[in-house]
Amino acid sequence: MNVLIVRLGALGDIVHAVPAAAALRRAWPQARIDWLVDARQRAIVDLVTVVDRVIAVPAPTLNGWMAAVRELRRTPYDLAIDLQGLLKSAVLARASGARRVIGFSIWHLREKTARPFYSDVADAEAGHVIGKNLRLLEIAGVHETGVSFPFADVDSPVLEAVRAASGGRFALLNPGAGWPNKRWPAQRFGEVAAFLREACGLVPIVLWGPGEESLAGEVISASNGAAVLAPPTTVRDVLALARGAAIVVAGDTGPLHLATAVGAPTVSVFGPTDPARNGPFSAEDVTVSRYEACGCHYERRCHEAVWCLSGLPASEVCAAAQRRLGTRSARG
Repeated sequence: MNVLIVRLGALGDIVHAVPAAAALRRAWPQARIDWLVDARQRAIVDLVTVVDRVIAVPAPTLNGWMAAVRELRRTPYDLAIDLQGLLKSAVLARASGARRVIGFSIWHLREKTARPFYSDVADAEAGHVIGKNLRLLEIAGVHETGVSFPFADVDSPVLEAVRAASGGRFALLNPGAGWPNKRWPAQRFGEVAAFLREACGLVPIVLWGPGEESLAGEVISASNGAAVLAPPTTVRDVLALARGAAIVVAGDTGPLHLATAVGAPTVSVFGPTDPARNGPFSAEDVTVSRYEACGCHYERRCHEAVWCLSGLPASEVCAAAQRRLGTRSARG
């Protein structure tokens, strides 16, 4: 059995697709499982231990697509599973030459033009996107419901440097987000950082990605020196840092989902996205949400007179962090 998973991006969505790959491996231990992904997200799929081969789309161009298809055609796939639901992902799944191409029904697709490229479709009931992905496998006869994230153990010089600088007790803060509408103000992150250091004895480490270093600097300034800027990090570094952190505080971002996948205690801030659908999967993690009050659901920019996250005080997130840290302490 040769199986192709198509999930091109983004980081958090790829993390949410990993349990489907794990379920396929448990159901078909001898299968070949390949994953098609955008080149810029390849690093995270390379760390999924149940995947045999990663095929990257080298560029979001026609030539890039054609190069990926040529690589896909080297393997006779029995099954291609499109977990993305876009026209481009459906086209690539069909172009792989797989005998069966499975996707979501037209009512659950992000782009309904994807539907003609599937040979089999399944409805996806409301609920967390991880469960939605697992339900899609049922049409192929895979009824595994367990949720696991088989990421490789990784070494990280950044983790070692952070441990040395913090005495081994640190918190991770990630103020950035791909959508401006998801970003809680840097001033509030700074207040949380000060609380974590003064009340919890943790050294807050502020993560940043491309173009976010100035945002991280704002958090550090607002913390009155309590927080420390993280060194430049790769996906491997973020995975290792999350495994070593006492707690991770972030919005609806890839680093948050990486942290929850490796079992790090998290407190997350949600505004335009629904934590019941996209949030941490562990019942012990704490989500501070303004989704019900948000008037811009799943929109990148707010168009309301009052931005839903602007009224979320740092004190509410600090209380959530204290509660989550207490839960971890109680469990040992």
